[in-house]
Amino acid sequence: MIDEEQVKALVGTVFPGGTITIEAWEHRLMCDTLLVEPPADGTAHPFYAYQATRAGMGLDLDEMFALCLADPDDGGMFGEHEAELDRPLRVGETYAVRGSITDVERKQGRTAGTFDMITFRLELLDDRGRRVATARNKWIFPRRES
Repeated sequence: MIDEEQVKALVGTVFPGGTITIEAWEHRLMCDTLLVEPPADGTAHPFYAYQATRAGMGLDLDEMFALCLADPDDGGMFGEHEAELDRPLRVGETYAVRGSITDVERKQGRTAGTFDMITFRLELLDDRGRRVATARNKWIFPRRES
């Protein structure tokens, strides 16, 4: 099993980051998936506080699992999401993404066994570097006995 202190040492790890553009065609598909009409005023659905930060954090899912010392075959999963929007996101806008690991909690479940809850904080920034949205996401990583 991965040592708890080794996982806790991940706190402060900064993601590579990147940029993400909310493309009109993708936004239409997202709204279709969410069963909502795209807003006529050009604002993007608030779900992009999650989607854009996840897509622009600079890691694909396999890289994210490896960073968290986890094997995808062990059944890691998304746990929680909390978003703050400082102002509406806009379709067609490009945002920078920055973020880091902010917390690690080791837990023990009667049925689930040992697992780590790792919290990511990701921000979307406009072209002037001003924060537009913040996402706090918790991922759950089961830890198997070696």
